[in-house]
Amino acid sequence: MSDAGAALRLNVQTLYSDHHGWLRAWLRRRLGCGERAADLAQDTFLRVLSSRQAADTAAWREPRAYLTTIARNLVADHWRRQELERAYLEALAAQPEPLAPSPEAQLLIVETLLRIDACLAALPALTRRIFLSSQLDGLVYADIAEQMGVSLPTVKRHMSQAFLACLSAA
Repeated sequence: MSDAGAALRLNVQTLYSDHHGWLRAWLRRRLGCGERAADLAQDTFLRVLSSRQAADTAAWREPRAYLTTIARNLVADHWRRQELERAYLEALAAQPEPLAPSPEAQLLIVETLLRIDACLAALPALTRRIFLSSQLDGLVYADIAEQMGVSLPTVKRHMSQAFLACLSAA
């Protein structure tokens, strides 16, 4: 292991021992669940370990601010995942019983929806808006172009990008 890698590991160990309890309590207050808070605290430190910024000394000057920023993003991901699952389960509950997928299929569907949600969140804003207008609102490309004030080739290009991103996520 390089000297920089060893130093980073030592810094993360110190960060963990000095701030893990505080971060867990902070997350517990926001989530209302000790188990989920513990999971997200661990995920926060895993992100620190895998972050390119972790080697930057600026990240260590304000460790609680650094950890809070990472944890807030994880909490937002958690709530987005919960909302997506809730919406899927509501749609599923509206289906007649014989059409309901098995629990295994439900899990696969939720996992796929989460990957697609993450994929869409990573798209540029205009690409995402164009894609969602087509797929959720049922608008044709010409209507999207007119509504958003862009050319038809622009809409087609953004749709291609979005479809490729979704295919790679699935």
